Amino acid sequence: MQQLLAAAQQMQSQLMSAQQELADTEVEGTSGGGLVKAVVNGQGELVDLTISAAAIDPADPAESAQTVADLVLAAVRDAYRAAADLQEEMMGPLAAGIGSLGGEGGQSGPSGLPGFPGLPGLNEPPAGLAGGPSSGS
Repeated sequence: MQQLLAAAQQMQSQLMSAQQELADTEVEGTSGGGLVKAVVNGQGELVDLTISAAAIDPADPAESAQTVADLVLAAVRDAYRAAADLQEEMMGPLAAGIGSLGGEGGQSGPSGLPGFPGLPGLNEPPAGLAGGPSSGS
């Protein structure tokens, strides 16, 4: 029983270290051949968004606005996918270890870890992103 507790404590320590490393790691998603770049940290927080002036057509502002919105969504989704891949790479072995300790269902992947929810936006845009006011840089 003591060995099981020691193994669980070691797993918890490794999990906390991996979560901190994820929080400190940033990944980039792009769209439109690099016209829009989104940077997300390993925990899925959007930390930077860059839109190239070349993405904007002053002759057609309405169409340009829709194009930019589409490019932003695509870049953010790309960044979220990269962050999910990073989470799986870093947390997957730990999730498998937790399952082997007798966890319910042995669910693998970062979304099955307590206190570490899956990333938003993998199948749909993040809530509040589309149509909201944006701050310029």
